[in-house]
Formats: sequence, structure tokens, C-alpha cells
Amino acid sequence: MEVGRMILAGDVGGTKTNLALYRREAGGLLLDRKATYRSREHSGLDAILRDFLKEGTVVGQACIGVAGPVVGGRCRLTNLDWEVDEGSLRRFLGVREAFLVNDLQATASAVPFLPASTLSVIQEGEADPRGNMAVLSAGTGLGEGFLIGSGAGYIPLASEGGHVDFAPRDEREMRLQTFLRARYGRVSVERVLSGTGLHDIHRYLREAESVPEDQDVAAEVDGLDPQQAIVRHGLAGGRGACAETLRIFCSLYGAEAGNLALQYLATGGVYLGGGIAPAILPALLRGEFLASFRDKGRMAGLLSRVPVIVILDPAAPLLGAAEYAAGCGILPRPAHSRY
Repeated sequence: MEVGRMILAGDVGGTKTNLALYRREAGGLLLDRKATYRSREHSGLDAILRDFLKEGTVVGQACIGVAGPVVGGRCRLTNLDWEVDEGSLRRFLGVREAFLVNDLQATASAVPFLPASTLSVIQEGEADPRGNMAVLSAGTGLGEGFLIGSGAGYIPLASEGGHVDFAPRDEREMRLQTFLRARYGRVSVERVLSGTGLHDIHRYLREAESVPEDQDVAAEVDGLDPQQAIVRHGLAGGRGACAETLRIFCSLYGAEAGNLALQYLATGGVYLGGGIAPAILPALLRGEFLASFRDKGRMAGLLSRVPVIVILDPAAPLLGAAEYAAGCGILPRPAHSRY
């Protein structure tokens, strides 16, 4: 990349699109500026890029993370009627090194570069400095990605693992699955580990198990922002449906995180991204999460040594996209590595 040219990073979702410009400095990438757009208020990504770059910024490299599977350099977003094309992105920007990746591939690309101040440890474990790492992000949906340790660096890979089948572990989870199947048909892991999943677990508890809830709390949950209400009242504890919802959610989250650790042999750590994990951090530390994470039979010992860490920085996908662009898809091990 020529001196003076910026690295463009993007994080495109169904609700909002975040864009940022980074420049290279001796110590790594430095954020120059960023902006947020409401995705549905624009006809497509080109319109947003045109506005963001209207001051004549010269871009040398770019990477855009999108919420959906990228196949052949193209993606039709899962929750937005946009189709984004890598070739079109390169022509629009006038650069060869412009990449379109899955949003979790971008988030995973940030992991080696995140400072300790942007992380919260659930399980310290014993990180293998050359081990694979997995990322599990619950928010609007459920995203999964991973980093493969390779020589002096990492290769970030995409996944659509959030859409695999939900596999109940006990009779209660079987009843939850039956409840959700009646509503949606097929039940994926994302159906329970997402903002909508929080609300549906709460609905199941009230409707199928008759778990009590204070009348005022129930009215708030039935309002405009059920997820926020469930989290706030659930963190307060007690015996109501909100508190029980968080207990179930944390147990399911831990089970899926443990699955990822085994599937990807993530001895370098499992990282929880997205908006939900930071919001429910006190609940994740209470015990249900780690109990389910480690509950893998003969692999329990292995999982007790895998670090589990929450990403607190909501801008991590942007940093990851920038690092992906800077390395053209190959991530060096940073000099300031935590390991």
C-alpha cells in the first residue's frame, strides 16, 4: 500500500453499517475516523461508501465484513435485502486489495490485536500460543468464526455454525425445542442464542412452565425492547422468569462455546463477541456458563484449560477488518501479543 493511503474497514449488518479509516503507524494500525449509518435508510453499500468517502480520502486497502455467507466473493445479507460484491467493491474504490468477508471472520481477525483492557476473562486457562482460537458472537443473530494458527501468524476462517441444529441436552431443553418448533418449524442454535432467543426462552418459561413474573416486569418485557428488559431484571436476580431466562441462556451459551472449543480444538482460547455477552457479563460469571462449557465427558479436562474471554470492545469487527486488509487475509502475530 502506498504511503498516505488509508485502510477502509466496514462492518455491515441488517440494522447498521459501521465504517472506519485506519492508517499505519509504527506500533500498528491507528483509527483515523469512523461513522455509523442505518442500513435500511440507504439503497446499498455503494451509497454509504460514497457519503463516507466524500471528502476525497484515498483508500489503499479495504475489507468489509458482512452478516451473511460470502461465496465466490458475493453475499446476500441474511437480514437485509442487499447483495454485496467484492469485484464491485474493488472497482468502486479503485484498488486491488479490497476484500469481502463474513462478519465473524472480521471479528476473529481482531482477536490477536485486542489489548487486555478490552477483554474480560471468564476462565483464564492455559493458552497455547500457537493454538487455534474460536469466536462465538450472540447478538441479533449468532455468529461463529475461528483462527487457525499457521507458522508466524493466523488464518481467519468463516463459518455459518450459528445455523446448525439446536441439540437439547436434557428434558427441559427438549421441551424448549418443541415449543420453538411449533412457532418456527426448524430450530437452529441461533434460535436460542440471540436477542430473539432471550425473548423466546422467557416466553417459553411463562407460557409452558408458568414461571411467575412480576406484573410490571412482564409488561416491560412485552414492550418495545424485551431483550433489554429481560437482561436488566434478570441480572437483578430473584426467582422470576427473567432471572431464570438468563440462567438457561448462560447454560446454553456455555454448551455451544464448549462445542466450538472441541470442533476447532481452540486451545488458544474461545472469545465471546457480539452485544449480549458484555451486557450479561455478571451472569456469565455466576457458574452456569462454565459448568456447561466444561461438561463434555472425557474432554472436560481439556476444556478446563481453554481460556474463555469476553470481547468488550464493540468496534472489534472494524479493527479486525482493517487487520485483515493490511495482511491480505494473513494475520501476523503482533509484537504486543498477550501470550
